[in-house]
Amino acid sequence: MSPNQPEKETIVILDYGSQFSMLIARRVREAGVYSELVPWDTPSAALSNLKIKGFILSGGPASVYGSEAPTLPSFVIDSGLPVLGICYGMQLLANHYGAEVASASAREYG
Repeated sequence: MSPNQPEKETIVILDYGSQFSMLIARRVREAGVYSELVPWDTPSAALSNLKIKGFILSGGPASVYGSEAPTLPSFVIDSGLPVLGICYGMQLLANHYGAEVASASAREYG
C-alpha cells in the first residue's frame, strides 16, 4: 500500500485469491482511477489513510458455504460506499443480503 497517497480518491480491491486480481487492478487504473489491491482480511485501520470511494471484491476458489471460506469484512458494508462483487465477491454480497447461492452444473474459477 502507498501511505503517501491519502489525497487520491481510491477504489480498494479486496483479493479473495482470484487469478485475475492484478488484472482487475490494472484495468481500474487504466480507466484513470487509482486503486489499491489488498488481501481480503486487511484490517480497516490499515486503509484509514486512503480516500476510499468504493470497493471491488475479487473472485476466488472458495464457496460462501465452505467452513473456512473467506468472509466479507463488515467495514465494507458499513461504509455505505459502492461495492462491486466479481464471482466469489458477488456470492459474498448475495449471501450477506440473504440471497441463496447455489452451485452451478460446472465448477468455475475466477
